[in-house]
Amino acid sequence: MRVSNILVVFIVPANIFANAAFTATPYPASFVTSKIQQAHRHDETSLLTATNRLPLQHRQRPYQYRHVLFMGWGPDPIWSSATVLSNTNACESGKSVTVQVKVAPETAAEFKVPGQYVQVRLDEETKPLFLAIASAPNPENPVFEFLIKKSENNDWMTEIEPDTTIETSQVLGNGYKLEENLDGFKFDFPTQNVLLFAAGSGLAPIKSAIESGQLKVEPRPGGRSCRLYYGERSESDLCYVDRFAQWEEAGFQVVPVLSQPNEASWQGRSGYIQNALEEDGIAVPRNSGALLCGMKGMTESVKDLLTKAGVFEGRILFNF
Repeated sequence: MRVSNILVVFIVPANIFANAAFTATPYPASFVTSKIQQAHRHDETSLLTATNRLPLQHRQRPYQYRHVLFMGWGPDPIWSSATVLSNTNACESGKSVTVQVKVAPETAAEFKVPGQYVQVRLDEETKPLFLAIASAPNPENPVFEFLIKKSENNDWMTEIEPDTTIETSQVLGNGYKLEENLDGFKFDFPTQNVLLFAAGSGLAPIKSAIESGQLKVEPRPGGRSCRLYYGERSESDLCYVDRFAQWEEAGFQVVPVLSQPNEASWQGRSGYIQNALEEDGIAVPRNSGALLCGMKGMTESVKDLLTKAGVFEGRILFNF
């Protein structure tokens, strides 16, 4: 039976689009709306409380999850076959992998903006993963790269063998609206300073933005500057380390921040991304923009620091 006019409530881990296996439960839209319309969208406590008021048969045990995201009226996935090309460790610890997948040419052509994502499944019996595309948009190259942190829910993907046939959806989401919010005069003069914030596999859509050329960073005096704050637990968990020098050469200053570093060997920044931002400050807030992806605690803290410093809220961009 096909159900129409529903609102899908996703109860998900913190890092939603970069790397998450979603638990999705459909509720009639009018029913859910009547229960949660007083809850503020970004107030996790209110959302959990409102969801817990639903009758038992409509609950999906939300208290087991850290964050709740309500996404309504998204398009149904249109599945097409894809082939796994490679699966390699993305970091020294092996806690994350990079998987390259050859997708249908029409799917590659749909990917236009860094931050967009696809659903991925092995077959009809597999719960789909929602994965941000880590590679740059390129309609001439139908290969998507994904950065995936290993978990109990995604081992079928993180341990997948090359040449395996899987299914991907059409490209979804609006991604980072860079041209609209950073390049024009919508808020002020075009942005001259861009700040990037990524935690864990939240680096995936940020990497796509860096390598897309759409950030228009120029490593010359007077050109647009960019700094990446990238948070991980330990040095061995850092992904794409082999690309840091290339990014730096292209004008992206890379600032790794470790929450649990080996103090005997680590010479870089320690603590959390928001702490590093607070220490560094923002030189010209009105002329700055930001891209964020990661855990809710990080993104909310960083957004608060940016807005209080004077960065236009419309120039603080999320990939969802």
